[in-house]
Amino acid sequence: MKIAQVAPLIESVPPRLYGGTERIVSYLTEELVRLGHDVTLFASGDSITSAELVPCCADEFDIIHFHIDLFQFPLFRSLAGRTLTTLHGRQDLPDLKPFYSRFGEMPLVSVSNDQRKPLPHANFVSTIPHGLPADLHQPSFGQGSYLAFLGRISPEKRADRAIRIARAAGIPLKIAAKVDKVDEDYFRNDILPLIDGPGVEFIGEINEREKTKFLGEAAALVFPIDWPEPFGLVMIEAMACGTPVLAFRCGSVSEVIDDGVTGRVVENEEEAIAALPALLSYDRRAVRQRFEERFSARRMAKDYVSSYRNLLAVPTAKDKAHTGRPRYINLIGGNGLAPVPIDAPPLALFEEGR
Repeated sequence: MKIAQVAPLIESVPPRLYGGTERIVSYLTEELVRLGHDVTLFASGDSITSAELVPCCADEFDIIHFHIDLFQFPLFRSLAGRTLTTLHGRQDLPDLKPFYSRFGEMPLVSVSNDQRKPLPHANFVSTIPHGLPADLHQPSFGQGSYLAFLGRISPEKRADRAIRIARAAGIPLKIAAKVDKVDEDYFRNDILPLIDGPGVEFIGEINEREKTKFLGEAAALVFPIDWPEPFGLVMIEAMACGTPVLAFRCGSVSEVIDDGVTGRVVENEEEAIAALPALLSYDRRAVRQRFEERFSARRMAKDYVSSYRNLLAVPTAKDKAHTGRPRYINLIGGNGLAPVPIDAPPLALFEEGR
């Protein structure tokens, strides 16, 4: 198949440091290439890929796969049956429901079933959990020496919970996390005072290579979130290292963690503290094995290819109504200016300067 992957432009693909969506786009793109598909990646110019990298323009494709939220819906509505949009973020925001209702023909993929709950009538065609390359992280099967918190410092990620749990359990905690500008006050006022004490080490943001050591040498990953997490990539990164996960029951957590095998799902800090002794004795080989069974990039890519083929097997309204004459859409607005044929590849229109 000839497939276009359209990534956000704010980060390179893959990102150098923090960035979940761009990382998944990279893993998916590389695996599709390995499976023999002709893939073009639309991303920032500093991206690195074995696919063809195009920073701003396109040719014709069987499928155009978007990872940029909803921005493409108005322009690509006429080609809905040849597009797929993976939703990477939370979907419980009030403005989203009427938007999806207005563009109900656009096929969507959720990354967890929980992510769909606020939008029961949206056009979801599949749920496809994220996956990682099997060789991205080498597992460590020795007993870890600390608890790990990895990701981002923000109110919904609840690093404060991780600190209290670790201190109550008498286990050292290492925090490897990014602090966005918007969260600097929260970090300074709410988290730093908690870090200022024994048993807690703040490392800061780490890169992909450093994650293997950081997670592999941890006794467990603490994932004490307090928001409707769409997926939670760090959970499967820990599993890839053989490291079990202690997580709060929010969002996708119960779908990602096999409770009693790859981690424990708890309701509050008291349950988390009580669960730690058993969690630290989990079979790390079993954790890694379950990762390989459920969360590989190869599985993810094959699931997407199946969705692509299912979409292309369904005749679209355009296929049924096409008369052989060009049809037009106005890209400027309702004033009659600059009509362009919608049978032309939409991204190619930008290449032509229309």
